[in-house]
Amino acid sequence: QVHLVESGGALVQAGGSLRLSCAASGSIMRIITMGWYRQAPGKRRELVASITSRGSTNYADSVKGRFTISRDNAENTVYLQMNNLKPEDTAVYYCNARITDWELSTSDYWGRGTQVTVSS
Repeated sequence: QVHLVESGGALVQAGGSLRLSCAASGSIMRIITMGWYRQAPGKRRELVASITSRGSTNYADSVKGRFTISRDNAENTVYLQMNNLKPEDTAVYYCNARITDWELSTSDYWGRGTQVTVSS
């Protein structure tokens, strides 16, 4: 069993900053990738940023230069530093991780989401 728990969502004014955290726990042998997705009302869930175990990162064009993803492999935790937030960043942010467990099964896991609201 694997669990992902997000934290850090809040209401913030445009131009402000937030830092999201996501901690993975449970039967984890290896975390291959970790990432953040978001879903705004009436829209599809989209990738925001991802990071591999070696630190290679990938960002959505809409957040490049404003958001930074980082990872603490020892703590099985991923962070998303969000700066210069815009109202269009308002969404539920979900943590995702591709994990191999001790039974050598690899699966994608999701957190329950954390709300980020940016007021204009």
